[in-house]
Amino acid sequence: MNEADAFPRAAIDPFEEEAGRLQHVLRTMEHALAGGPKPPVRDEDEEDQDEALTADEVADVAVAELARERRREIERAMREPYFGRIDFSPAGMSRQRLYIGKRGIDDPASGDRIVLDWRAPAASLFYSFAGQGDEASYVSPEGEVRGKVSLKRNIVVRDGELQRVVDSYVEGQDQAAATDEFLLYRLQDAKDSRLRDIVATIQAEQNDIIRADRSLPIVIQGVAGSGKTTVALHRLAYLLYQHPERLRAERMVIFAPSAMFVDYISEVLPELGVGGVQQTTFSAFALRVLDHAVLLVDPGERLRQRFALRQPPEYATAMREVECKGRLETWHSLQAFLGESEQSMLPMGAAVAPFGRSLEHATIARWFFEEYANYPVFVRRQRVLARVRRHFEMEAKAAGQTDKSSKRKLAAAIRQYEERWPNMEPLTFYRRFLEWHPELTTSSLRQPEKRGARPQVQPEDLPLLLAIHQWLYGIDPRDRFDHVVIDEAQDFSPVHLQVLRAYCPSNSFTILGDLSQSIHSEAGIREWSAFIDQFPSGCRYVELSVSYRSTFEIIEFANRMLRPFGPAVEAKPVFRSGDKVLVEEVAWRDRFEAVLHRIIGMRESSSTVAVLTRTEEDAHVYHNACLEAGLDAHLLTADRGDYEGGISIVPIYLAKGLEFDSVIVVDADANHYNWSERDAKLLYVGCTRALHRLCILYAEPITQLLEWTKA
Repeated sequence: MNEADAFPRAAIDPFEEEAGRLQHVLRTMEHALAGGPKPPVRDEDEEDQDEALTADEVADVAVAELARERRREIERAMREPYFGRIDFSPAGMSRQRLYIGKRGIDDPASGDRIVLDWRAPAASLFYSFAGQGDEASYVSPEGEVRGKVSLKRNIVVRDGELQRVVDSYVEGQDQAAATDEFLLYRLQDAKDSRLRDIVATIQAEQNDIIRADRSLPIVIQGVAGSGKTTVALHRLAYLLYQHPERLRAERMVIFAPSAMFVDYISEVLPELGVGGVQQTTFSAFALRVLDHAVLLVDPGERLRQRFALRQPPEYATAMREVECKGRLETWHSLQAFLGESEQSMLPMGAAVAPFGRSLEHATIARWFFEEYANYPVFVRRQRVLARVRRHFEMEAKAAGQTDKSSKRKLAAAIRQYEERWPNMEPLTFYRRFLEWHPELTTSSLRQPEKRGARPQVQPEDLPLLLAIHQWLYGIDPRDRFDHVVIDEAQDFSPVHLQVLRAYCPSNSFTILGDLSQSIHSEAGIREWSAFIDQFPSGCRYVELSVSYRSTFEIIEFANRMLRPFGPAVEAKPVFRSGDKVLVEEVAWRDRFEAVLHRIIGMRESSSTVAVLTRTEEDAHVYHNACLEAGLDAHLLTADRGDYEGGISIVPIYLAKGLEFDSVIVVDADANHYNWSERDAKLLYVGCTRALHRLCILYAEPITQLLEWTKA
């Protein structure tokens, strides 16, 4: 795309220059809408007809739908056609003026590309060029393209109106602070109830991850606010753009930590023009694959136990089993157990035919263990039973036993032999495994008293149940993935990943999380090596240490609180200064009034405010106080998964992954937060949810984790 002649450089104001350019682009897009193919309109009589469409009509419908989608894309793009510009001169060629947007836009008259899709190879210049000298390069399908950059410009367009123009690099000028200035401007934006894309502000280290080789799994240790979730979502959009012939959106999946988080991130990919990617939780996926033969015990119950101020006596035993079920050694023990079960699965003795020759055990064993050895166990069983049935039927026919009475005897003999096989339900084998394993019990399994009700299991049971399902039934091709994203992966166990790898044979994974936020340590990991070691052919490890979400003051406050426990990677704040973190003592009897006062004050400058409580029980109490005061506050619990923005009351352990303009952490006293790594991480999670303002309220005695604030 070379437009140097159409738009020659002139010594004019950058805003004025870009305003003229924007009008030109918008007119071009309007012409594209006016002159493009119009989707045919079928009259109501045609739509009501039940007749099958001809091949030509099917083709017309497909073309019409493509036309509709293209018009929708242009209409969406007109609100923000592009967000950046970079002037690049490839070696030996004239200068190219490249405008970068969420979608590529062509001039219908000339066929020239007037806006480059952010995922295109040349667009990577906009993200990778940092202004250290003027030389730059990008990798195209034909090879590396080297050249020089003369201008890098950030542009803000909203609803078709030019809002801001910032030059982060101009050849021959010192623009050292311009990039940071524009980034800080975008970071000041208020939050709403959904995560948004970051195409306009992708940083070089984020761009490197987004464009990483799809064939090599990547593990991302990203501090709070580093943009790791958004980066992973943009990586999906990039991979689909780069490999349309190999990857399909419906065969990509994002495993999020909760249904609420799925809802929170649900609009990022559509904003990037990507639809069809599966966004779910591991539990929801596992229950679907298991055909909902089991139910999950109320997820809020385990969370309430885990984060209660005082755990019941049996909790420690339950957590030891949770940890055991997540170890790879336990997965290997399960494989050994299933191997033993397979050897003893075949009914002893012959399959006795009601007429003619019976089938010897050795013959059936040869079928099961040799001829069908490459099939899953349940399929092998079904093939053996089908072969036994055919044998019985042939013997009956040879003996002339074809009347109704003989057929009944034949069916009874087949049924009798089938009943000699063990129950093939995954839960049956899992229960036997738990009884067999020396460190495990069946305490996590619940059988409701109501007749016909489905058994209930805990989340930590699902990976092992899926492993048994794989052994019994194999992998349904519809459940195979081209690429898998695991978010908040520090809360996944090694067995989770081991099981998921069977559904993604290419090992194309993007795994992201933060060990400093591992508040479910019994169920998750303590070191990324627990995942990296599962990819013997190689795995890339990347650290994102810069936090873009919160102000300098908030990140420094959170770091100091966690520092005594040696965080894996300490967050480095972008220098975006804001209000000082407020740590305020309140009398216990006045705590509700203090919270209400802070909420009302923060709402004047914040679209979203969160009150973070230590327990769910406390969340209900504070929520009721807000409602009684006439505040429209929303309670978020494990059972209520819709994040609506505004004022939210949230148990602190459910806030992970979310972000708010302002956060109030309540009850930060010694009774609610102990001197422990887990409680320090809880407070760290809570503090780093805040973008602009953070307030900590406590009644004496203050938690030891924050005693330093009183010095």
